[in-house]
Amino acid sequence: MKLCIEYLNNYDKNWGELAYKHTDDSGFDLRAAITEPIILHPGEYRLIDNGIKIEFQGPFPLSDDFIYEIQVRPRSGLAAKYGICVTNTPGTVDFGYRGELKTNLVNLGKEDFIINPGDRIAQAVVCPVLKAVLATVETVNTETTRGAGGFGSTGQK
Repeated sequence: MKLCIEYLNNYDKNWGELAYKHTDDSGFDLRAAITEPIILHPGEYRLIDNGIKIEFQGPFPLSDDFIYEIQVRPRSGLAAKYGICVTNTPGTVDFGYRGELKTNLVNLGKEDFIINPGDRIAQAVVCPVLKAVLATVETVNTETTRGAGGFGSTGQK
């Protein structure tokens, strides 16, 4: 499977092309395609341009029930050191989306965080998606080992 990347005018070519940093990395970094620094205050969230468009190309086993998506996830270092996360983690870029990728960042830290042009702000992971056949029924079968228990029903320890 090939992921075609179109670099837009707001993506500075000096930043280099997107790539996996290591051969065994799951994701590649997305950059802040901005012209001037942005200050993200504690508790604030903001949609940050990434300066690219994408297109999935085959060959791959594509059918009505099998497609791909990109999941946009926080960079672990930014999350651990500064509390910078993706608000809708993981953010989904649908198979057919052809607009500019953007990352919705939130500052969960206690201090202002400055995003500079070209900063690596998130990571993108290509994932397969198996689509379900949606079926309406009168009732669902709750006779399982878990049943309807949720939100803490299995305990903490």
